[in-house]
Amino acid sequence: MEALKYEEHYTYGDYCTWDDSDRWELIDGLPYAMAPAPSIGHQSILVKLVTQLAIFLDGKPCKVLAAPTDVRLNADSSDDTVVQPDILVVCDRTKLEDGKSVVGAPDLIIEILSPSTAKHDMLTKKRLYQKSGVREYWIVDPDSKAVAVNVLHNGRYSSRFFDERDTAVPVEVLDGCTINFTDVFEAL
Repeated sequence: MEALKYEEHYTYGDYCTWDDSDRWELIDGLPYAMAPAPSIGHQSILVKLVTQLAIFLDGKPCKVLAAPTDVRLNADSSDDTVVQPDILVVCDRTKLEDGKSVVGAPDLIIEILSPSTAKHDMLTKKRLYQKSGVREYWIVDPDSKAVAVNVLHNGRYSSRFFDERDTAVPVEVLDGCTINFTDVFEAL
């Protein structure tokens, strides 16, 4: 995905005026057109992950959300970065108070790769999430049935890798939570 070539620097205020029939992300003031609807395999993985997270979080203060949910990563400054991750977990409920978007960095973001967005998710978004203070960022690859778990330490991500054989992948930011990737990839 490449940013569309515009002369203007856009903010969240501009983004809110755009046609709802098109999905966009805004990174450092540049608009990125979102890919068409994801594949059935992508969505099946999303449902499995959201289900496992929702079951774990039931009765706890953290909340799991799925795309499309606007996340305003720098709302406290230039407010020119709005992303729509596949899955996110927010533990600070004050970040949800405006009722329309997440204001600030979620604790966990999960992106499920699609051929048209893989490079964008692995490079641009990984740098963006690290810079914004997203404490944990998972990149799920349906083709290789693998996941890269990136955990923020001292402002930088350290990475670990898991695959479809792993039945208890720990979610570092959710004490006691594990994800069964055998079950997740069984959806394919």
